[in-house]
Amino acid sequence: MSPVSRIRSTPDDPNGIVRQYAANAPFRSATSEEMVNHDNPFRRPVRPHDLGFLDYAEPLPADEALRLRGLLGHRMLRTVYDADLLFLPAGGDDHPSRRDAAAFRSAENRILGRKAAVVLEDHLFSWLDEDRPELAGTGVEALVRHVQGVLEERLAHPGRALRVAAGCRHRREAALFSLVQLTAVHPAALSAVGRNLLGDYDTAHPALRGLLLDDYRDRAGRAPLYRRLLAAADLSAEPYAYWQFLLSSALGTANHLHRVAHDHERFGEFLGAWTHHRLDEAATAPARADLVRDGLGIEHPAYFADAPRPSADDLAALVTALVGPLADRYGEEAVTAFHRGFEDARRLAAVHDEDLAVQLDWADRLDEYRVKAEKLDALIRERNIEVDLETFVESHEETSTTHVHDDHRLVVVEVGQMHFWNNVNQQIPMNEGDKLLIPAERLHGSMVLSGTCTYHQPVISDELLAQV
Repeated sequence: MSPVSRIRSTPDDPNGIVRQYAANAPFRSATSEEMVNHDNPFRRPVRPHDLGFLDYAEPLPADEALRLRGLLGHRMLRTVYDADLLFLPAGGDDHPSRRDAAAFRSAENRILGRKAAVVLEDHLFSWLDEDRPELAGTGVEALVRHVQGVLEERLAHPGRALRVAAGCRHRREAALFSLVQLTAVHPAALSAVGRNLLGDYDTAHPALRGLLLDDYRDRAGRAPLYRRLLAAADLSAEPYAYWQFLLSSALGTANHLHRVAHDHERFGEFLGAWTHHRLDEAATAPARADLVRDGLGIEHPAYFADAPRPSADDLAALVTALVGPLADRYGEEAVTAFHRGFEDARRLAAVHDEDLAVQLDWADRLDEYRVKAEKLDALIRERNIEVDLETFVESHEETSTTHVHDDHRLVVVEVGQMHFWNNVNQQIPMNEGDKLLIPAERLHGSMVLSGTCTYHQPVISDELLAQV
């Protein structure tokens, strides 16, 4: 068995800070009854026991953004941003959500959360400062040209994830998982806009509050369509019902909006990120509507079908109205900040698109990954290949909160039975002798069904995987 090294920490170093924060009761690992969280908006399983071997002291490189510390980091960061937003318990004094609400709202949680946010933001977002494309030209006119160009590109190519979902054999499951990711982003956009409605900035930017208010009214007005869409798909609209099924990339795009809205030093970046979000919503809405019609049989998904569709001229007017007064006051600094926020949001959206595409493709072809697992297991045995191995012995209903691995893994059940899942409302039985290949960075969880279950996880290198 390959030993897992625990990273030493003190309460005041980066790892100690995030561990202290994640020790709060609402962030405890999930139980067998918490695969879906229908009635407790404060319950956010993080897998705090994993933090002992994850290092948050250094920034996460771009090519490792989807690894386990990215997923758990974004889960923690989302809870920090939500700490000053209104969520209501689902029941009275005896309801579990009351206890979690008290812990979530506590002064200690808020203080630890703000300390953790400094660590997590640096760890999760520093890679965006590398290789950021420069704006071609200067001034608001250059911004307008760039934003219009991105709109044209996105309208022509709404995203690989939507193409993969449309081509899945199990389109219903693909459509459901895609909708679940929306539950990370939809409330974040509403909250981000709402944060910046408050303040006294009318002399600096007389039109801004009205622009934000118009967007907020539209989003609030379309909220019933959002809830109706989820209900038609047999999904819950309760906050974070599907917390465990949110990809780190979905949380990342949403957390970026929260970050730039929350930190007023990044106000120009907020305007850029918000503009990109509006553009992205418009560019992907038709394909999302088609996916929901085809996969779920919802004839008129109004949330997508009737979504605002700003034209190139509309975006030109918006960018000019947003940045013009700031450029007059602050010069090129305002243009640069807007571009930085827009480009960072664009790159995060691209990461999410690819992440979702790969997740959907894997989930749709699990039968093929069972075959690959059998071949890999046979290859390891026949050639006596030494691989790192982790073995787990778990008891009845012991549950593994959804997670990813930083490497490719086989799951080989030696004794007992378990349920495996990588989507909502889906439990895949695994019995003695069953094997499955889980590629690196693919979200999944499990629960033991038998009295005990012994299973092994051989680590598969890229070179070994290429042989099957």
